[in-house]
This record gives sequence, structure tokens and C-alpha cells, in this order.
Amino acid sequence: MSDPIHIPADPGQYGYTFGGREAIAAVKPGAPVTLRTLDCFGGKVRTVDDLPSQVCDFPYLNPVTGPLHVEGAEPGDTLAVHVVSLTPASSFGISSTFPHFGALTSTGYTRTLQEPLEERVWLYDIDLAARTVRYQARRSDFTVDLPLAPMLGTVGVAPAANEVRQTIVPDVHGGNLDTPLLGPGATLYLGVNVPGALLALGDGHARQGDGEVCGVAVEVAMDVTIVVDVIKGVATGTPRLETDDQLVSLGAARPLEDAFRISQDDLVRHVASLTGLDLLDAYQLVSQTTSARAGNVVDPQYVMSAGIDKKYLPGTSAYGGVHDRLRNG
Repeated sequence: MSDPIHIPADPGQYGYTFGGREAIAAVKPGAPVTLRTLDCFGGKVRTVDDLPSQVCDFPYLNPVTGPLHVEGAEPGDTLAVHVVSLTPASSFGISSTFPHFGALTSTGYTRTLQEPLEERVWLYDIDLAARTVRYQARRSDFTVDLPLAPMLGTVGVAPAANEVRQTIVPDVHGGNLDTPLLGPGATLYLGVNVPGALLALGDGHARQGDGEVCGVAVEVAMDVTIVVDVIKGVATGTPRLETDDQLVSLGAARPLEDAFRISQDDLVRHVASLTGLDLLDAYQLVSQTTSARAGNVVDPQYVMSAGIDKKYLPGTSAYGGVHDRLRNG
């Protein structure tokens, strides 16, 4: 295996879009890549008094490290991105509420006459040895330790047709998927739209609940190790994800029911392709076994996942077994 490539999160090494930027480095399939990602606030929120609206430069939120040119990746291929490890690069994480952002408040998409939410910041102590994240209420002395569950909120490639998308937007190119499933040991599959794919990633979370309901997870800079591979001549129309136990399809859309439909439709078609089942037979199997989880319900597009346990698909292997190859090094 080639020596690891290391990419720091220095100015010029990260950006705020998918598409519209030149690659900062070239990587080979199978070579480990280690990189540092910034938190969604770019490291500018350090205390509970640092309100994002005052210390951040909108719309420059959610930076991603990259893009990386993946050697051999061409339009019509699929890029497999395997997450080897995720380690918070700070002793604390940050969350917040915003006046017009989140699932339980008035937004630009859903307008009401209610008063906007207070902008408030929470700091979470991260204990790597104990693998915990400590919640501390701001208006009482209530505390509770939550399990550390690191994940990447944003991973994507350059969109097709020279399109440029903000990193906060999830779609078929990936982007701000915000699914807790994208943690260590998971493999994300993305369709390649441009030569080299132009992969970028960031938005580390120490943990996040399904839906990212308030709009902000426990945000933290992250030390990341990934390995990528290129699956030649195989297209992937919407992001897919594989863990040791599940095959997962992701859908991004508004309204939420359309994101649900996209994910379920893709999973049914994937199962039919893997097993040789008639489409309705695959539909029936997925209907009785699927798990549906919200990635986020706060962004310009919402994300839903549809997953099926591999034990219900005996004798099958997605993408020629690339997940197991990357997982086992």
C-alpha cells in the first residue's frame, strides 16, 4: 500500500462549494489519505458568547477540505469512499440554535408569525478516553454524558454540467448528507461526474441525532483517514452507503416524503439488481425489512436513508465486494 497522503485544513486547502474549484492534491485508489477538517463554523465559535451571526461570515459556513483529484475516476464511474477513522481534533464540540434555521422554527421555506428562536450556543466537553460527549444545559445545572459517535456530515464530488453547489446542500453529488451512518467503517458510493471526481469532505460531528433537528450537531474539527477506490463503468444515480451490516440508499429532496421515496426506490432497484428478483418481489422484501432514517430535515434539501440488513440478501455482494476490500485493508 502507498504511503499516506496528509492534507491539513489550511487556507487554500478548503472551500465552501462542490464544483468550481481546482483540485488541491491527487490521490491514488487504495492509498490512505489523512486530512484535517474544520468544524462548520470554521473554528470561529469558541465560547458560548461567540454567536455565529456575529463571528461567522455568512454564507461561508460548512467548509470542506479538498477537492481531491482521484486518479482514474471518469464520468460514469462510481467513487467508493471508505472512512477508516475519525478522531475529534478538539477537546470540545459546539452546537447552537439560530433564529430562522432548524426543523422546529419558522424559516425562509416555512414562514409563520411566531417570534424567531433565540440564538444560543452550547459547548460539549469531549472525552476521547471515555468516548463521551458531555451535554450541559445553559439554563440549569443539568448534565448528561452522551456516547461519542463521530461522523462526517458532508462528503461529495463535483456535480455534473459544471454546476457549483454550496456545501450545505445535499443532492445526487453527495454534499451535506448529515447521516449518522457515515462513521468509521462505512463506505459511501458517489457517482462520478467530472474527470478525477473532485472529492471534498468536512463537517465533522462528535455525534448527531437523526434529523439534526435544531440544525446543528455537536460540531467539531476532525482528523480523518479515508481510502478511495474507483468502480469503473458502474454509475450510481443517488448516494449509497454500505456498512458491515447494511446496504443503504440516500435520497435528497423537498418535501421529506420525496426524499423518502427516492431512497426507497433506489434500494428496491439495488436489491433487485443484486438478487435477480423481479421488481415487485424486491419491493415486497424491502417493504418488510427496511429501516428509514432522517439525515437532516433542516437544509435546502432534506435527506432520508433506506437500509436493508445484508443478512436478508444471502449470496450477494454490492459493487464487487469493494467495501470488504477497503475495510480489511
